[in-house]
Amino acid sequence: MAIVGAVVLFITLVVLGGYFLYRSLPGSAGGGVVSEGAGTSADARSESAKMEVLYVKVTGESSDVLVRIPGGDVLSDVTMEQGQYVSFDQPSLDVTIGSPDAVEVYVNGELRDISGEEPGYTFTAEAP
Repeated sequence: MAIVGAVVLFITLVVLGGYFLYRSLPGSAGGGVVSEGAGTSADARSESAKMEVLYVKVTGESSDVLVRIPGGDVLSDVTMEQGQYVSFDQPSLDVTIGSPDAVEVYVNGELRDISGEEPGYTFTAEAP
């Protein structure tokens, strides 16, 4: 009986270890995980924006955000809600913002004012 209990415990620990290892791995393309910004201080958000090639935060109601490597993989194609943000550190990115009035965009730490652009505004963000 004790051996069966030990085997069950061992299998449970292996399964849980594999699950948490999988959850700790970064996304397949690096960066691009949509995060909630409600609990983050303004200073921490601005520091994060300064370290990334692209940082997009939804300040309005919502916006579609499409980010891809030029001529390659789509890194993010989501509808983000107010307070959510996403950041990327790839050297070159094609970006399409569904509602430019609803987002703050930082490219290489510099705020890019896109508030007057048409819906579906597209631009390229490149590392310095």
